[in-house]
Amino acid sequence: MKKILLFCLAASLFCATNTTAQKKKKSKKGKTEQTAPTQKSKKGDIKNYNQVVTNDAITDNGLFKVHKVDKKYLYEIPFSKLGKDMLWVTRISKIPTGLGGGYMNAGSKTNEQLVHWVRFQDKVLLKGKSYDNVADSSKAISASVKVNNYEPTLFAFDIEAFSTDSTSVVIDVTSLFSTDVPAISGLSSRLRKTYKVKRLDPQRSFINSVKSFPENIEVKQDFTFNASEPSTLRATESISLQINQSMILLPEEPMQPRIFDPRVGFFTVSQYDFGSDELKADEKTYIRRWRLEPKDPEAYARGELVEPVKPIVYYLDPGTPENLKEYIKQGIEDWKKPFETAGFKNAIIARDAPTPEEDPEFSPEDIRYSMIRYVASTTRNAVGPSVSDPRSGEIIESDIIWYHNHLRSYRNRYLLETGAANPNARTLNTNPKEIGDMMRMVIAHEVGHALGYPHNMAASYAYPVDSLRNGEFTQKNGIAASIMDYARYNYIAQPGDKNIRFIRQMGPYDHYVTNWGYRYLEADSPEAEVTTLNKWILEKADNPIYKFGRQSSRFDPQSQTEGLGDDPVKASTYGIKNLKYVAKNLSNWTSDQTNNYDDLEELYGELLGVYSRYVGHVVTNIGGVFENLKTPKQNGTVYTALSKTKQKESMK
Repeated sequence: MKKILLFCLAASLFCATNTTAQKKKKSKKGKTEQTAPTQKSKKGDIKNYNQVVTNDAITDNGLFKVHKVDKKYLYEIPFSKLGKDMLWVTRISKIPTGLGGGYMNAGSKTNEQLVHWVRFQDKVLLKGKSYDNVADSSKAISASVKVNNYEPTLFAFDIEAFSTDSTSVVIDVTSLFSTDVPAISGLSSRLRKTYKVKRLDPQRSFINSVKSFPENIEVKQDFTFNASEPSTLRATESISLQINQSMILLPEEPMQPRIFDPRVGFFTVSQYDFGSDELKADEKTYIRRWRLEPKDPEAYARGELVEPVKPIVYYLDPGTPENLKEYIKQGIEDWKKPFETAGFKNAIIARDAPTPEEDPEFSPEDIRYSMIRYVASTTRNAVGPSVSDPRSGEIIESDIIWYHNHLRSYRNRYLLETGAANPNARTLNTNPKEIGDMMRMVIAHEVGHALGYPHNMAASYAYPVDSLRNGEFTQKNGIAASIMDYARYNYIAQPGDKNIRFIRQMGPYDHYVTNWGYRYLEADSPEAEVTTLNKWILEKADNPIYKFGRQSSRFDPQSQTEGLGDDPVKASTYGIKNLKYVAKNLSNWTSDQTNNYDDLEELYGELLGVYSRYVGHVVTNIGGVFENLKTPKQNGTVYTALSKTKQKESMK
C-alpha cells in the first residue's frame, strides 16, 4: 500500500513540474520568453477568451474592440496601444434647464485630460498623464522627472482574458461608465455643492452606447443624481444628464510646435523642460494651432496656393434655424482668405451635419467632428473653445457655441450705437440681412478663437477716429484692424455721413496673424523657425494695424474693450453725441410702436451701460500707460505714459 502511495505522490509531482515548465518556452536566441499565463475558469481568475467574449457578444471594431455581452461592456485593448497617449474629453450631451447658471449647455466640455492604459500584473490601469514637466528620455534627469511626477490612477480593471493570439487584453469597463467617477463626471464639485448633490442613483443611471472608431471611442451615459436643490423641477430632487466620453489616440509623432511670441496673439500650452542647458527648468511655451500641411510641398515652396492634407471642417448643428445657416457658413469660410495669405486654399470648410440616413453614426459630441452648436438658451453670448494636444499645441477639435438669445443683444447694440447715423437701425424689426451679417461676424470672431487667437484689443486703436466717418475707408477697411477685437459697431459716424459700414469685418491683422501662425516652414526644430518668425514681426512692428494688444492691459488706452479709434476723448465725444440723439428718440422707435414699455425698459437700461463704456474709455487715459511689447534688440520703449496734456484733457 505504501509503495502505491509513494508512486502516486511522485507522479503528481512530475505532472506539477511539467505544467509549470509549459508556462515558459525557449526563444531562438536561447532566452526565456514569458507567454500569457495559464487561463483558469474560477471566478476572479483570468479566463479563456471564449468564456468572456462569448458567441452572444456584439462586437464593434475600432481603436479597441468593444464587445457587448448581455449588459456588460468589454474593451479588448491591443498590447500595441498600451502606454500610448490619448486625449479624453468629457462633454454634456443633454442638460436640464438652468444647470450651471446659463453658461453650460449641450456640447459644453466639462473636462479634458491626457490618459494612457497600462498593464500592471493581472490588472490594466487607466492613468492620467501630464506634459507639464518634461525631459529628453536620453538624459539622466528624465528618471527624476518621472518619479517626481507620478501619474494618478483613475481606474483599475481586472484582466478578464487574453485574445486567442495573445496580442491583446480584455477588461470589463462597465463599472467605469456606470459609477460616479470624479475624473470623468459631468458635475464639478462646485455644481455638486450648489445643487446639494447627494449621490448617483444607480437604478436611474445606465450606459446608452459605446462605439469604437479607428482612432477614437465614444461613450454615452445617462446619469441621474439625487440632489436637494436641482436647477429645475425641484420637487423631483433629481438632476439627469446625458454625458459623452470621447477618447482619441493622439498622433504617434506630435506636430512640430511653434514657439510663442507675446508680440503676436495666440492661445498657448506650456511645459517645463528639465533637460534644458539653462541653470533651471526652462519654460517653453507653444502656440495652439491646427495641423495644416501642404498636399504638394514643392508647389507650396514655389509660392502657389496649395490645399492642406487635412482641412479644418465645421459642421452646423442639426438644430440650427434654416434662415441663419447661410450666415453661419459665411462666418466660418471668411477665414479662407487669411489662410490663403498663409499659402493654403480651401483650408477651412463649412458643412451641414449629415442626416441619420446619410450617416447613422454621426454625433455632434464625437471628437472627430468640429461643430457650430446652436443652443436653445436665454443666455446672450457666443464662445469658441477648442481641444488641443498638450504635447505640441495641435488643436484636435472645437465646438463653437451660439446661444439663441444673443441675436437680441446685437439688435439692441445696433440700435443704440448706430441709430443716430443709421436710419436702418431705428427699429425693433431689424432687416434680416443685417441681422445675418451681424451673426456672420460673431461666428467669424468665435472661429478665430477656435483657430488659436485671443482678443486683440489694440486693433480698434489702429484707425484714426475721423477715418471711421469716411464711407470709402470703412467699406474697405472695416472699423478695426481685426475681427478679434471687441469693436462691434461704428458708433463714431455722425448723421449725414454717407456710405458708412456700421458692422465689423475681417481686417489686415487677421491675415498677418494667420500667416505668422500657420505658414508651413521647412525647419528641423521649433527653434529653427524663430529667426523667420521674428523677421516677420519686425517688418510690421511700426505699423499699428499689425499690433497685438492684450486684453489684460487695463491701463493701456490702446487696448480697451469696446473702444474705437485712436483718440478715446474724440471717439467718446462723438459716441455720446449720438447717444443723446438715440435717447431722445428711443420711445418713438419702441413703446410708440408696440404700445408697451418692455423693449423701451430693456433698451434704456442698456443705453446707460453704453454711456458708461464711452466714459470709461476716457477714464483709462488718466494715468494711462501705452504697452508696446518688444525684444531687447528692438528700438523704443516698452512702456510710455500718456502725455500730461492728454490726461488733463481727459479729466476735463
